[in-house]
Amino acid sequence: MIIARIALGLFGLGIVVFVHELGHFIAARLAGIDVEAFSIGMGKPILKKTFRGVEYRLGMFPLGGYCKMRGHDELKGAVESGADGVKPAKGTFYGATPLQRIAVCFAGPFFNLVFAATVFSVIWGVGNEFSTQDNRIVLASRISRETYPADEAGLMTGDRIIEVNGRPTNFAHEIRENLALNPDRLLPVTVERQGQNIRLYVRPRLDRDTGAGIVGIHFWTDPVIYDVVPDSDAAIAGLMAGDRIVRMNGEDIANTVDIQAVFLQRPTHVTVDFIRGGTENRAELLVTQAGGFWLGMRWPLIRYTTPRLSPPAALARGVQETWRTLALSVHSLTLLFRGINLTTVAGPLRIIDMVGEVATTSFEHGAATGAGLGQSIAAMLHSMGFILAFISIAVAIMNLLPLPVLDGGQIALYTVELVRGKPTHPKALMVFQTVGIALLFSLMLFALFGDIMFLGGRLGGG
Repeated sequence: MIIARIALGLFGLGIVVFVHELGHFIAARLAGIDVEAFSIGMGKPILKKTFRGVEYRLGMFPLGGYCKMRGHDELKGAVESGADGVKPAKGTFYGATPLQRIAVCFAGPFFNLVFAATVFSVIWGVGNEFSTQDNRIVLASRISRETYPADEAGLMTGDRIIEVNGRPTNFAHEIRENLALNPDRLLPVTVERQGQNIRLYVRPRLDRDTGAGIVGIHFWTDPVIYDVVPDSDAAIAGLMAGDRIVRMNGEDIANTVDIQAVFLQRPTHVTVDFIRGGTENRAELLVTQAGGFWLGMRWPLIRYTTPRLSPPAALARGVQETWRTLALSVHSLTLLFRGINLTTVAGPLRIIDMVGEVATTSFEHGAATGAGLGQSIAAMLHSMGFILAFISIAVAIMNLLPLPVLDGGQIALYTVELVRGKPTHPKALMVFQTVGIALLFSLMLFALFGDIMFLGGRLGGG
């Protein structure tokens, strides 16, 4: 499955890169700029085919891509010859007007946003199914013995959070999102407790490892086993789907967080009392970590399916979702300046792993629940579509940053040229691009280092 994960991750990232470069390609052709090469992947081409004057390439290194336009190499010649400007020959990049060049640079990120909106629209059109948890909470201090913002605000285990910052919250993912996006802000929270609605105020703490706001809560799941992994510790002990755990090592169990608290004590043996068919039974569970942290026990999630929308409504929802995600991503980007741990920023290796993991996990889950091959593939494509849409939006944002070499930096440069009414001197352009390449290379090394540390740590942790 590792090979499948890597292959699917590379394929997914390749789609996002293809869409981005396609935007540049189409805009260049519309502006009358000749395109010499269109490549997915970097380095020496392993496959290439010339069609209608354009050489289409598949690079040796399956990361990134480019759209090479005629005239890009003329900048170096202008610098070497000491010319005051790049010769604006017809059909070349520098022969186009500043406004056309701005449009060509903007088209890449714009196509990424269009791709995201299209994917979201299709998902909402066919119905959006996802797994989530109830809005009932368990305080994290139950496990860590640390005081969190939730404790300070007066939240209690068993509370149902029905509203955060004026927004209704019926499910766990809605609560997480509203809290995560508002670190260090005092938020009104309405909880349902013993039949009464109570208004409290909580200030999420900024988690410097993730950039998200945290308050110190888990979500309540009844300790009724949904499924048991074959050959796991739980399976060997005789536990089965439908068993309700009531005690572990003599400690009462009310929810899965109570089980987590027992496992965090790292026992080598667990006495499990459970109810099956109305009768209480006991099992002796030898802990070997077969089946992961939960020793092979899987817990039920809420499966929620949104209604299918008509094409116009789905398109409107897709655009709305894209704009919302764009705004949230920009907001998250600002957290980089608040001292969060930059090694948590995902680079290409982590993105490939993430896309591949989402795809293979969705397929395996479909197969495990008895779905046919077609349904399992549909579930995989659905999950991949969601994550690729998010990545595509992130790519658009990053490329629009006003940094040299990136599309945003080029747009800023040509905007200055448009305002001044005369082209930038070739030497200044060369310095601008050289600095940009050095900066981009440094950022790539930093991201790759973070990826290696993250993936290495995960492998080391089993």
